[in-house]
Amino acid sequence: MLKLNLPPFDINVKKVNGRASVFDPIRRKFVAVTPEEWVRQHFVNFLLTEKGYPQTLIANEIQINLNGQKKRCDSVIFDRKLTPAMIIEYKSPDVNITQAVFDQIVRYNIVLKVKYLIVSNGLSHYCCRMNYQDQTYEYLQDIPLYNDL
Repeated sequence: MLKLNLPPFDINVKKVNGRASVFDPIRRKFVAVTPEEWVRQHFVNFLLTEKGYPQTLIANEIQINLNGQKKRCDSVIFDRKLTPAMIIEYKSPDVNITQAVFDQIVRYNIVLKVKYLIVSNGLSHYCCRMNYQDQTYEYLQDIPLYNDL
């Protein structure tokens, strides 16, 4: 698979029912390797190993109800009170991060109202902190450490 702008690690890949699959430690099962899943696994590993995010407070493929439609957030990070604190949207490395991609995560945030939004295609990562009081957001230079959320 493609080299990403994320730290490499020993990713657990094997064939399951004739398809290449990767072990997702968050969901505790093997899932099909897609370019988006490749990005997810590398990004989650980065959060765990480099940013101190507790594995037990990360959830992948969280279903939400948005205006009567079922949608799935790629990853949601929870604070220690189990309140959603961050939504992460992953894209394939060949997908450019555009305003339309960012709008997708903003729509999910209508439901969850988190402090942080991240969009990554594994090559570029964008993180912003929401300011609900001023109805604004600020792009951050780096992904925050978990203890800084």
